[in-house]
Amino acid sequence: MALLGIALLLSGCLIGPQYATPDAPVAEQWDGAQDPSVVDTTRQEYREWWRVFDDPILEGLVETAYKQNLDLQMAGIRVLQARAQLGIAIGEFYPQDQQVAGSVSYNRIPLSIPYNVINNTYWSSFIGAQAGWEIDIWGKIRRGIESADNAYLASVASYDDLLVTLTGDVASTYVQIRTIEKRLRIVRDNIEKQKESLRIADARFRGGVVTKRDVYQAENELGQTQASVPELTIQLQEAKDALSLLLGMPPGGADAFVGEGPDIPAAPDQIAVGIPAELLRRRPDIRHAELQAAAQCSQIGVAEADLLPAFSLVGNVGTLSSNIGHNSLSDLFTAKSLAYSAGPTVQWNILNYGQITNNIRTQDARFQELLVNYQNTVLSAQQEVQNAIAVYVQSRQQVAFLQSSVDAALGALRIATNEYKEGTADFTTVLVAEQSLFKAQDGLAVARGNVPLGLIAAYRALGGGWQMREGNDFVPQGTRDEMSARTNWGTLLSPELLQPQAPGLPGPDDASPAPRAPEW
Repeated sequence: MALLGIALLLSGCLIGPQYATPDAPVAEQWDGAQDPSVVDTTRQEYREWWRVFDDPILEGLVETAYKQNLDLQMAGIRVLQARAQLGIAIGEFYPQDQQVAGSVSYNRIPLSIPYNVINNTYWSSFIGAQAGWEIDIWGKIRRGIESADNAYLASVASYDDLLVTLTGDVASTYVQIRTIEKRLRIVRDNIEKQKESLRIADARFRGGVVTKRDVYQAENELGQTQASVPELTIQLQEAKDALSLLLGMPPGGADAFVGEGPDIPAAPDQIAVGIPAELLRRRPDIRHAELQAAAQCSQIGVAEADLLPAFSLVGNVGTLSSNIGHNSLSDLFTAKSLAYSAGPTVQWNILNYGQITNNIRTQDARFQELLVNYQNTVLSAQQEVQNAIAVYVQSRQQVAFLQSSVDAALGALRIATNEYKEGTADFTTVLVAEQSLFKAQDGLAVARGNVPLGLIAAYRALGGGWQMREGNDFVPQGTRDEMSARTNWGTLLSPELLQPQAPGLPGPDDASPAPRAPEW
């Protein structure tokens, strides 16, 4: 009893290092944010960032993808798996070995045994229970719970990160579709212009004014432009099929949502990005990287506990009876057949310290790797935001320059065509003007698409979009019903146990979570 009292007194110990968030290099301000009229660093705007485009089709696509995307559903199921793993870790805090057994057997004793002089066969019966409980003196089991807690929260962060990626991919693919559609309209418009030039060249050739070279040149230019149609059509089909996959639909499923439509979504004139330090609290992949490190830090303590003796309480109780001599199998339920034993045990692995210490080193090296990965994730996040801001800002300037180029190319083509009709310019001048116009218009369409794409990349890099899952379940109701019908999930599918700050999980100021009863 004294040993038990000491064990319970020492059970507040926690072996191993206590996790602390590592330092990570964070810039004070974004480069390229000098113009507050374009890049606003005083506020953030990221929760439902796709609404800044004021495009109902895009909003519907994001909502559909959130409900139906299969990759996201798999991530939600991994959250359930991690939650069940947490239940396993919690269960380790309670008696680890429990067994109830019973048997009835017919036995024969060899005749060669000296005391067997009357009867060498008999019946015996047994009913008993045994249990073993390793007392968590050094905190090994609680470190395991800590690790499982953080692994569970990491699975939630992974789900959120996938949701950020999903919303960004849906919006980017939608903008690409609208950009390709715009480019196709430009191609067809230029085809009509070039057909008109071919008609003029052919008429002048038939009139004997020019040679057939002008006709051939016009046909060559027209054929090259027409060849852009199937190329862009393939790109459009691929983009729509990619969008269908994001929506959890077979190829062609997105067509009904997208339709033939509006122009390229117009990005607002200003983007709200906040400051770099806010990324640490918002980006799910940064949270995931830190939680992975925290989970691994606890594993160092689990490994270090193997250096110390493990104290357990073991006991068994049961009844045993036989029909030997004047006894009877019915004695199984009488006091004279009762047998029990209880007491402490100690186990100390004193001869394999080399294996234990090297396991500790392995866990520590893995922890250090994850710390560096966290720092690298922070740096990569800032790079992604910075690059996206540059695309957004520079594409806006590119649009302005290309718009001037298109206006000038239209004027040059109009003059060149008139001069060719009047015979004061050759057909090469018309060809150059047509080529310049087509190139400028196509470049303008691409640049106009790059503006919203840069904005989408910025909001994705800022970690926006995952907030839409707050208050919602990680898996659809139909999936939960299917899983419940197949397996007893107990209370683990209830919403309150699937929240990132569920009861029993550590808060930001908790050194170690208080164990609670396992979910049956």
